[in-house]
Amino acid sequence: MRVADPPVTIRVADERDVTALAKLRRAWLEERTGEPVDDPGFEATFAQWWRVEQPRRTFWLAEVGSERSGWTAVGSINVVEIVHMPRPGARGGRIGHVGNAFVLASFADRGLPGQLLAAVIEHSRVRRYRRLLLAPTAASTPFYLRQGFVPAGNSLLVLDPSTLAPPPVPEQARPPAERPR
Repeated sequence: MRVADPPVTIRVADERDVTALAKLRRAWLEERTGEPVDDPGFEATFAQWWRVEQPRRTFWLAEVGSERSGWTAVGSINVVEIVHMPRPGARGGRIGHVGNAFVLASFADRGLPGQLLAAVIEHSRVRRYRRLLLAPTAASTPFYLRQGFVPAGNSLLVLDPSTLAPPPVPEQARPPAERPR
């Protein structure tokens, strides 16, 4: 006889969940690489990142358990709210950038990815986002296509500033000893 799966709760995360979110982020990388990641300062770095990002980002947690036995985080997702600048004759709109979706492999076949994304979609309706966008991995693209996302065409361009040569320093900004004579 098969034991029933424990119930799952999807909820908005808050500052009390930073440790659980950091553990999930670590688990994401460890599942991808197949080995433990040695980074003893990661949790502190994650907590600092959370404090910076939290005002513009909404996080959701998928948890299993109960009030009696306690809750265990098994998945998360977040959305960054981007508010566009208004222009004369039109008010700025909002879009959401979906990111960092992850469900522990042992729970992925229980519909949790879809439940987490449904929470994001409902949030986007309430917040009146014009659209949701994301940059899926090759493996996750079919999932998002099944959920109604469509390719956005070639309108998105990316630049890695580290690949560019530094701009020349204007002569006025150079120390006097370095200026041409």
